[in-house]
Amino acid sequence: MPEKEKLNELLLATAQQNASDLHLAVGKYPMLRIDGNLIPLQNQPLLTPEITEGLVMALIPDGLKEEFRKEKEFDFSYSYEDKARFRVNVFYQRGYMAAALRLIPAQIKSIEELALPPILHDLAKLSQGFVLMVGPAGHGKSTTLAAILDEINHKRTDHIITIEDPIEYMFTQDKCIISQREVRTDTNDFHNALKSILRQDPDVIMIGEMRDAESIATAMTSAETGHLVFATLHTNSASQTIDRIIDSFPAEQQGQISSQLSATLVGIISERLIPRVDGGRVPACEIMVTNAAIRNLIRERKSYQIDLVIETSMQEGMMTLNRSLAELVKAKAVSLENAELYSLNPSELRILLERG
Repeated sequence: MPEKEKLNELLLATAQQNASDLHLAVGKYPMLRIDGNLIPLQNQPLLTPEITEGLVMALIPDGLKEEFRKEKEFDFSYSYEDKARFRVNVFYQRGYMAAALRLIPAQIKSIEELALPPILHDLAKLSQGFVLMVGPAGHGKSTTLAAILDEINHKRTDHIITIEDPIEYMFTQDKCIISQREVRTDTNDFHNALKSILRQDPDVIMIGEMRDAESIATAMTSAETGHLVFATLHTNSASQTIDRIIDSFPAEQQGQISSQLSATLVGIISERLIPRVDGGRVPACEIMVTNAAIRNLIRERKSYQIDLVIETSMQEGMMTLNRSLAELVKAKAVSLENAELYSLNPSELRILLERG
């Protein structure tokens, strides 16, 4: 089938060129995202509506084609032989089919291999609590979570349950039992999976993405009842994450949620992948570890003061995003221009660098 052959050629190019994403859109060349930049594959033909539809329909499993035409967008995972796996979103734009494919590396890298802060090892030692991985889409949240879970897998004898839409990294069970549940394949929907999760005797729970107040409430209750819960959110910082969680609930519940969050939250890691001077990308992280001062600020709804606590608690392993960026600039790993681009407060970053 020519569409399948053409698709496989593009998937192989994505893997071989170490791209993070492949984009298929009518009127453009197939595009690869490499080190954060979109690069056209100009050795390929421009994508016509017919070619694009052929490639998209070759991606979608047979049983889901009609559902895609009806729903107009769809998430699933796709394996190319044993060479590569992709998280796929197919959708319509201006009446034409399109697709975005995220390459999921076959090997789960360790915390060291990803150049992540050593304090992340401490998260893999926790027996209970609520840990959040936050940051923009495409900045390494899933990869970082996979590294922490795989460390647990190799060091503890636990039952790890993940709820994902779709499954990204495939874990090889070592000391742990790992139950990976994919929405639509292993469970009808996120909410059903979350409702029944505590009856499946988990020790560690990973929620691919907290989508609403119900999933946040279930995550906190699970952490409260003695489980270690990891989840992701598309927020920019620790203080913004706390506000987002509390604001997800009706005003009359927010006091109770603030109290519950202050009791269960153990840490928030906010991550950005910054282009390296010598190619590739390197993580910059804001790290918030919940101490007595932060618990108090969460309870009192004073999240705007959390940044100051992070800045003055480096001895506890905390780190502001600007300090992380400043260290990368000083080490000549990233340029000042790129550091300023990803900073939430570029003027403060320049002051940090001037102080040396």
